[in-house]
Amino acid sequence: MSTTTTIVTQGDRRIRRSSRRVEPIYYLFLLPVLALFTVAITVPAIVGIFFSFTNSIGIGDWEFIGVTNYLAAFDDPAILQSYLFTFGFSLVTVVLVNVVALLLAVGLTSRIRFTTGLRAVFVIPMVVSGIIISYVFNFLFSNSLPEVGAALGIDALSTSILANPDLAWVAIVIVTAWQAIPSALLIYIAGLLSIPGEVYEAADIDGASKRQQLMRITLPLVAGYVVINIILGFKNFLNAYDIIVGLTGGGPGTATRSVAMTIITGFNGGDYAYQMANATIFFVVAILVAALQLSVTRGRNSL
Repeated sequence: MSTTTTIVTQGDRRIRRSSRRVEPIYYLFLLPVLALFTVAITVPAIVGIFFSFTNSIGIGDWEFIGVTNYLAAFDDPAILQSYLFTFGFSLVTVVLVNVVALLLAVGLTSRIRFTTGLRAVFVIPMVVSGIIISYVFNFLFSNSLPEVGAALGIDALSTSILANPDLAWVAIVIVTAWQAIPSALLIYIAGLLSIPGEVYEAADIDGASKRQQLMRITLPLVAGYVVINIILGFKNFLNAYDIIVGLTGGGPGTATRSVAMTIITGFNGGDYAYQMANATIFFVVAILVAALQLSVTRGRNSL
C-alpha cells in the first residue's frame, strides 16, 4: 500500500491531501479468503433461501410454493416458543456473564497473591468442549444435586431440575454462563489493565473510597468493553445448541428447545424447506438485533 501526498493551493492557503493507493498484491492475498467465504457460506445461504420457497425435504423432487413456509412458521406455536426461550435465555445469560466476569476481573487485577495462577484457573472452562461440559453437569444435576437436596430436606432440589419444565432453563443458564465467563473475563482484564494507575493514585489522594473508584472511574472507563461483551455474548447465546443437547435435549417436552435446535431437528426430520424458512427468519432477526445494538451503543462508549 502506497501513500501519495498532493498539495493544493486555495487562495493564500495550501492544503495537503493524502490518498492511499492499494497495491494489486493485496487483492491477490484477499481472493482466496473471498473465494472460500463465497463457496462455504454465501452460496449455501443463497441456495437455502431459495429452497425455503419450495416443499423440498432435502432430497428428491420439489415444487415452488411461494411464501407458504413463512406464513406457516409465523403461526407455529413450537417455533414461537423456541424464539421466546432463546431470547429470554440470552438476556438472562448476558446479564449473569457480564456481572460475574466484571467482578472477577476487578478481583484478579487487584493487589492479591497468586493472580497469575488464578487467572489460568478461571479460563479453563473456555477451552473445554461445550458438549463435554454439558454431560458432566447433566450428571451433577441428575444425581449429585438431588442427593444433596434430599439430605438437606429441600424438596425442590430432591429431584433433577432438568426434568422440571419450570427450572430446566436455569440449569442451561448456569452451564452456559460457566463456559462463557472466561472469554468475557479476559476482555475485562484487558480493559482494566489499560486504565493508567495514576488515575487511581489521584483518586486515593482525593480521598475516594474503593466503591467510589469502582463506580466513577472503573465502570466508565471499561464501558466500551462492556458493550463488546454484550454484543458478542448475545450473538453467541442466540445460537445456543450443544449445551442444550447435552443437558436437556430440548426438554422436558419442548420447554428448552432453542431456535437453532428447532432448525437442526427439522432438517433431520424431513422439514428441510420449512426449517430453512425458519432459519431465514432467524437470520433477519439476528441482523436486526445486531443493528439495534450498534445504533444504541454507537458514539456513546468507545475504547
